[in-house]
Amino acid sequence: MGLFDDVLKGNVVTGLAIGIGAAVLAPAVLPVIAGVAKPVAKAAIKGGLILFEKGKETFAEVGEVVEDLVAEVKAEISEAEKAASAPVAPEGEPNA
Repeated sequence: MGLFDDVLKGNVVTGLAIGIGAAVLAPAVLPVIAGVAKPVAKAAIKGGLILFEKGKETFAEVGEVVEDLVAEVKAEISEAEKAASAPVAPEGEPNA
């Protein structure tokens, strides 16, 4: 930030020299930056997509496990309700 503050406080000639220098160097520097930035951006996007797909798979697997657990619990509750509602036979007599 200090560099920009110093440049802005300088005279018009300094600003003009910086502008001309940037205009002269930009055609040479921008293709190099673009050549490096494009593969980096593609790799970042590719990594993000792979991570997203793995996350979807993991979430689906977790959902299946939870569904299985819920089904087991419902079955246990149903069995417990059936056992509780079954008539109790006196001792020594079999259940009907």
